Amino acid sequence: MKQRSYWIETAPQRSPYPALDGDLVVDVAVVGAGIAGISAAWELARRGRRVALLEAGRIAAGVTGHTTAKLTALHTLVYERLRRTRGGAAAELYARSQTEAIRHAAALVEELGIACDWEEAAAFTYAEDEGRVGELRAEAAAAREAGLPAEYVTGAETGLPFPVAGAVRVTGQAQFHPRKYLLALVDDLVRQGGALVHERTRVTRLKEGTPCRLTTEAGFTVTAGDVVVATHYPVFDRALLFTRLSPRRELVLTAPIPADADPSPAGPDPHGMYITPEQRTRSLRTAPYADGRRLLVVTGEHFTPGTGADVGERSERLAGWAVERFGPLDFTHRWATQDNDSTDSVPLVGPFHPGSRHTWVATGFGGWGLSGGIMAGRLLAEQITGHKVPWSDLYDPRRVLSAVREAPSFLKHQAQVARHFVGDRLSPASDTSADAIAPGDGAVVRAGGHHCAVHRDDDGTLHAVSARCTHLGCLVAFNPTERTWECPCHGSRFDPDGNILQGPATKPLEPRDV
Repeated sequence: MKQRSYWIETAPQRSPYPALDGDLVVDVAVVGAGIAGISAAWELARRGRRVALLEAGRIAAGVTGHTTAKLTALHTLVYERLRRTRGGAAAELYARSQTEAIRHAAALVEELGIACDWEEAAAFTYAEDEGRVGELRAEAAAAREAGLPAEYVTGAETGLPFPVAGAVRVTGQAQFHPRKYLLALVDDLVRQGGALVHERTRVTRLKEGTPCRLTTEAGFTVTAGDVVVATHYPVFDRALLFTRLSPRRELVLTAPIPADADPSPAGPDPHGMYITPEQRTRSLRTAPYADGRRLLVVTGEHFTPGTGADVGERSERLAGWAVERFGPLDFTHRWATQDNDSTDSVPLVGPFHPGSRHTWVATGFGGWGLSGGIMAGRLLAEQITGHKVPWSDLYDPRRVLSAVREAPSFLKHQAQVARHFVGDRLSPASDTSADAIAPGDGAVVRAGGHHCAVHRDDDGTLHAVSARCTHLGCLVAFNPTERTWECPCHGSRFDPDGNILQGPATKPLEPRDV
């Protein structure tokens, strides 16, 4: 089984875009080249703005490159909650905005001739527990009232090869190869001359004003009339959005299955996109694969990074679940994806903070970043060019009434962060000594009066760095399956040598001598 995203492995191989090697002046600087950032850059360039797209790593190779690639407006059980907490009008705006994003992507695929395995499919939210049928019926009614072609169906009306109690079904949704789609969009950006693209260009500072100024890790300055922060988790803290975002990781496994109702033990293709909130989430869909087969993509076992979750055990549990329901499977790829949940289940897209005039943000997509990212790109482009969109207020990060309603979730999240932020400082380091760390493992130990994150590689060499996350100082924990240091407070991730794999941290962990 390959420890790599299938989407990254099978996307066209491209030469990297150059790192920024000098100061730059543009109309808009977009920080982060996932689906939200690329969509925003493309939309702004189409509206005549000169754009700089700045990515710390490789474009579409971060969170977007590790998604399950379902493009749908059916987001598990969001509509009944929206109707109850923010009213039917808000639920309708949510459905409209997400649906228009899907239609817009479909139009771009046709207009630009993008070969990205685009397929129309129905989306399902299902449950195996009979006790949740009432919840599914309520969601179907709320989604239908919001304008989606939603209906409650029995288990026999799904394509699943195992019994379920019922499901919400929404037709006319889509699935695709996300990285093929986004690479084509960036190609069009460059071809039209509407944007400058710079990879391996980490932005570390933002100075707001007229104009705004960004500073890169290499010390160069990007001057821009407007700045879009689309780094998945905002890398700047002035808006205090980290108090309203909870990071989570989920595991992804893939395995080929027959394309039709073949009597083979592994199959058949369920012909749709499925998700259940049960069993720490289970999500599945298929994609085109070699020899006329389909690739089953299974996701689940969500957990908070840095909390000591046994990722290997969770991966085995997810694989066992898939085999139990689909028969013997030959797994080909394994990876993990990371998402941020907002405390009120609605993404935060719009002005960065109450005082913002020229800084904008897109975050908190809660596992639905494909439709959400496309929506965000269009919304931000309209706002930056001076237009009002009907759902601007729905997604506005400055929303106040929603913040009051989300207080229980907000307080729960802050209590968890405080437990790590304060508790880590009071509790002693692990009793494990550096000498006792086995090859491939890691632990936080006390050395020279400091908490040190120590990893021993397969050759027996120790790699020691500071155990304090450079974002806000929480102690990191080791993930032995992915061999990463992870922060439980806000989800920053680092390799064994302390290099940043995922923000919001913008500085690596400092080396230590043990």
